[in-house]
Amino acid sequence: MAKISGNDISPGKTIEYDGGLWMAVKTQKVKPGKGGAYNQVELKNILNGTKLNQRFRSDEAVEEIYLEKKDFQFLFANGDMLTFMDQETYDQIELSIEFVGEDQARFLQDGMKTLVQLYDGKPIGIALPQNVTLTVAEADPVLRGGTAAPSYKGAVLENGMKIQVPPFIEAGEKIVVATEDGSYLRRA
Repeated sequence: MAKISGNDISPGKTIEYDGGLWMAVKTQKVKPGKGGAYNQVELKNILNGTKLNQRFRSDEAVEEIYLEKKDFQFLFANGDMLTFMDQETYDQIELSIEFVGEDQARFLQDGMKTLVQLYDGKPIGIALPQNVTLTVAEADPVLRGGTAAPSYKGAVLENGMKIQVPPFIEAGEKIVVATEDGSYLRRA
């Protein structure tokens, strides 16, 4: 770990401050007419999501934290626990659905590659691929006559998720869905 001065904190940097892990979200360099210059930093706690606004002077030093990012493969779900395997060492870890996020966990498929952020060997974050391919299990019939406005119809995906799709999508078709918000992108 390296010490950096308060002026070197920039958005995206992860630091250890006040006994916690924080990521800099916004920074603003301030040079008042009276007194020394400082860096106004908006910090977000990586573990619990709380926010903090803090001033750092140039003579203050903080520890910059380097998070390890590793490729993991999703293996299976067992109750409310999800099992992932390290692609290099084949070690397995179990993460709760709450850690991953219920909405995100719905997109997990057997064998899917994910990126897990680790600090001191402990997982602190996970990133899924930007989009996934899913099969449409059910699709509502097309409503005729509504051609003036762009129309969408309801559909249920193989993972039980309900989304809006264009009228030409039928049950059994594979579609690409964004994992960020669960929206339809295109046919697979």
